[in-house]
Amino acid sequence: CDVTGDQLNCPRVREGPSEEELFLREGDDIHLERPSRRRRRREEEEGQRWEERLQENWENCLELNLSYQDLGDPYQQENFLRILRRLIRVEKLQLVNNSLTNLSSVRLPRCRVLNLHCNHLVCLRQLPKLPVVEHLCLSENAIGSLGGLGALGNSPLRSLNLTHNPVTFTQDYRAR
Repeated sequence: CDVTGDQLNCPRVREGPSEEELFLREGDDIHLERPSRRRRRREEEEGQRWEERLQENWENCLELNLSYQDLGDPYQQENFLRILRRLIRVEKLQLVNNSLTNLSSVRLPRCRVLNLHCNHLVCLRQLPKLPVVEHLCLSENAIGSLGGLGALGNSPLRSLNLTHNPVTFTQDYRAR
């Protein structure tokens, strides 16, 4: 109980939607409850979620491994992105094998090492904003061109791993 979020090695952040949300997604309406009771229950759940989020300590993480999260539901993906947006101090981040497709809404202002091995990124424009990244691993994605590489031009990038991406088959990709 005394462990905070910044001390976890690989926490599971893939909480799924509540039963009520799943039920509502199916297009069915809850006719059995009165609207005021539903509203009250929804407010209690939101209050509980807010308390849980306050207990999270994502802002103070310096090194974090959020690999293998198995993000199959859009709700889980949005929750995962919400957590990534809170990582304002992280310097080393592992996001291996999460089926990520677009991180362009995320900014990682202090991240020096980012590992996005084995995801579903198709272009460099889908990367998060990385002003100080030094080591970036994008191996085993679906990156087909170097378009968007200019966004990394101002960063002190030392290594970029693009192995097992379609872009590696283009002529002179290393020189570019």
